[in-house]
Amino acid sequence: MCSLRLWVNHRHYVGILIYETNMNKSIALIIPYFSKIPWYFDYFIHSCKYNLTVHFFIITDDTAYDKKVPENIFIIHKTFEEVKAIIAEKVQMDVAFDDPYKLCDFKPAYGFIFSDLVQGYDFWGYGDIDMIFGNIRNFITDDVLNEYDVISLRHDFLTGNFSLFRNIEKVNKLFTRSKDYKLVFANSVHYCFDETNFHWDEFTEGKHYTEVKSEIESMTHVVKRLHEEKYLKAYFDYHVIEGVPGRIKWHNGIMTFKNKFEVIFYHLIWFKRMNKAPKPLKKMPEIFWISPTRIYT
Repeated sequence: MCSLRLWVNHRHYVGILIYETNMNKSIALIIPYFSKIPWYFDYFIHSCKYNLTVHFFIITDDTAYDKKVPENIFIIHKTFEEVKAIIAEKVQMDVAFDDPYKLCDFKPAYGFIFSDLVQGYDFWGYGDIDMIFGNIRNFITDDVLNEYDVISLRHDFLTGNFSLFRNIEKVNKLFTRSKDYKLVFANSVHYCFDETNFHWDEFTEGKHYTEVKSEIESMTHVVKRLHEEKYLKAYFDYHVIEGVPGRIKWHNGIMTFKNKFEVIFYHLIWFKRMNKAPKPLKKMPEIFWISPTRIYT
């Protein structure tokens, strides 16, 4: 069964075919990307193909990318300026910034900003394209979705590369519970608002959010505070691989570390910094490995 959703913007309607699934809780991920689509996007979309019950909305200005994508990926072409205009209209503030990386500060507001896009989904979230997924639903089960309102894939802070939010008004407006959100949105400076205001180490050390003194009240501060106040229920657990540990295997949608521990995704952030782009493949493999220096079959 499927239905057609229309995303309205200033100029026109964008038709998106929405496939209903037999999962109880539906998930939509919103991922803006403004630049030429990079080499690792092929790995990203290949791993998304094995997660058909999760829908990925890629908002990009790269109109040259013409490869076929899985049915659960929806590529929406918009310019950076068009997206800034949508943000400004929704938050009713001037948003004067030129670096797309600043969008990280707006991630916690995506459910509000792109409300027309996520309408009808049980959960919305944000992510990045420098990721290779394993089986998302093996970790984000309906039991987890039924119990929690905010879901992070680290045990210590809210993850900017993948977090989920229950698609209800009070959660979609969580960003407004930060006393500093207007300062963050109005300023072109990147504050790492979606995570910790750059205080990752202190949260990883196990400090209570009240002990982590920061320039602005980040979303990790907000979510942990509201969880304690029982305003919402937040899930924090470590299900990912980051850095360059090697010994990672991807096999038909399942990702494992040391052939022993299943993980939900590998984040390529450090791998990219080594500038280790693998040779282009004519066909994505069913099995590949990630070492500290390369991706190989």
